Amino acid sequence: MRSNRTLKRRRPGTRAADSTRERLVRAALKTLTQEGFVGTTARAIARTGKLNQALIFYHFGSVDRLLLAALDATSQDRLNRYRAGLAQISRLSDLVEAMARLYKEDVLSGHITAVQEMVAAGSSVPALRKEVLARMEPWIGFAKEVITRLTAGTVVDKLVPVDDLAFSAVALYFGIETITNLGGDRGRAETLFATGRRFAPLADALLQSATWVGDTA
Repeated sequence: MRSNRTLKRRRPGTRAADSTRERLVRAALKTLTQEGFVGTTARAIARTGKLNQALIFYHFGSVDRLLLAALDATSQDRLNRYRAGLAQISRLSDLVEAMARLYKEDVLSGHITAVQEMVAAGSSVPALRKEVLARMEPWIGFAKEVITRLTAGTVVDKLVPVDDLAFSAVALYFGIETITNLGGDRGRAETLFATGRRFAPLADALLQSATWVGDTA
């Protein structure tokens, strides 16, 4: 059963304690991707990690805090990968190709499933709502960096607020995954990337040639 029981925690500063925390995070993430949020109980996590379930409350205070730590871990890992993968991207054509590769990695690693489960949890557990939403902000910030680089000096840069574009990009990405996850078919996402490959060269040409000389006020 899921428990909110909180044990008094000491400050574990030893290497063994850090290793235990890491094992708990990995076990929670694996359980979350395999069993879903509802099935990710203290007992299930302990079984996956071959650990005493009391350690969950000792190190994290509750199952939900452990799951948030697991979400932090996978999000940071994937965000680092996205930063590396998109660092040199300056055209939409290249962006589509890179995003298609990164999306496959997200699926294979279980990252997308974990995020979707925590988003669903945030919808049903009020205490998690703000926590999960706050963890979307680094992705919106990253999307803003990429969009700023791609649109700098173009008409899009002058006409459309980059904050809105960044928010829309992240919302679209997770929205697509929500729908494909419900339908049990990721083929639609692949089709979307295929469509992007066809239209990206045209968009690149427009961005490179478009200039704005009018008043945007």
